[in-house]
Amino acid sequence: MLGKRRFQLWQDEFVAAQSWLEHGERTPSKARYASSLILLKDSAHGPETYLSYRRGYSPLGTVAFPGGSVETTDDVDASIEWVGPSAAAWAKTMGMDDPTLARKHIVAVIREAFEETGILLAGSDASSVIDVAPTAEWMKKREALAAQEFSFQDMLSKRGLALRTDLLKPVINWISPDFAHRRFNTRYFAAAAPVNQTPAPLESKSQWADWVCPSKLIAERDTTALGDRVGAENTIGRTLGELVSSGCDLILSKIAMSSGCIAYLNHARPATAFQPRLVVEGGEFWLEIDAANKPDGICRER
Repeated sequence: MLGKRRFQLWQDEFVAAQSWLEHGERTPSKARYASSLILLKDSAHGPETYLSYRRGYSPLGTVAFPGGSVETTDDVDASIEWVGPSAAAWAKTMGMDDPTLARKHIVAVIREAFEETGILLAGSDASSVIDVAPTAEWMKKREALAAQEFSFQDMLSKRGLALRTDLLKPVINWISPDFAHRRFNTRYFAAAAPVNQTPAPLESKSQWADWVCPSKLIAERDTTALGDRVGAENTIGRTLGELVSSGCDLILSKIAMSSGCIAYLNHARPATAFQPRLVVEGGEFWLEIDAANKPDGICRER
C-alpha cells in the first residue's frame, strides 16, 4: 500500500501557496483535463520509461511524461475505428460517470503521444500497429498536427487506422493542488513501446527527450544527474524533485519497484484520484499525499 509521502514545492508553487495562505482559502481555479502516457520498455537494468524536457513552467513538470491538455477536437465521433474496451467500459475502469469524457482522455493521450514522441498506438486492425519511422516526413506531419493544421481524426481516417486503445492501461488520476494558479486534472496511462516504432522528440517543442531507468533516477534523486543530462539552463544543477511533478515522482518510484514492463502493466490498480495537500511544518511548505486519500486542504503541524 502507498504510504504517506511528501514532496518539495517548486519556486512557482511556493509563491502560489504563500499567497493562498496569506489571503485565505479561495475557490480553486478550474483544473484543465489532461492526459499523459507512461511509455515503457525493458532493459538489462530494469524497465525504462520515456521522459522529455518542457520549456518554461508547466504544472506537469520541467521534465515529464509525454502528454498535454484534452482538446475539443478529441471529442471524436463513431466514424473513428476503436479497438479495445468501449468508452463506457473505459469510464467504469477510470472511475468516471461520463463515457464521452473518458473517450476524450483516451484520444488525447494517443494524439499527444504521437505529437510529442512519434509513437502512434493505432493499426489497421486488432492485431497490427502501424510502422512509424522517425523520418523528416513523419516529423512534418507531427508538427502540422501540433499546429492544428489538420485533425488527428482526419489523419487516422485517411490511413484507415483504428485506435489501439487495448494497448493502454490506466494508472492514476493526478489533480493539481487547490492553491496552484494553473491546475490540471491529469489521467496517466501506460503502454509498452511498439517494437516497430522509435520515439523521437518533436523538434519545435523539446530540445531533449530520452529513455531513462526509473530505478537509477530514484537512486540518484538527491544528485543533479538528470538535470545535468538534460543540459538546459533551468535543469543543470537541479535534483529530481526540482524537475518532475509529485505525480511523476510517484509513478517513477512505482516503476522502479517493478520487475519489468509486463509486471507493471498487469498490476491491478483501483481507480484512484490523488491530489496533494499543502502541509506547513516549522515554517516549511510541502506537498503531501497518503494512502488513505483523505480530503485535500491545508495541514498545519507543530
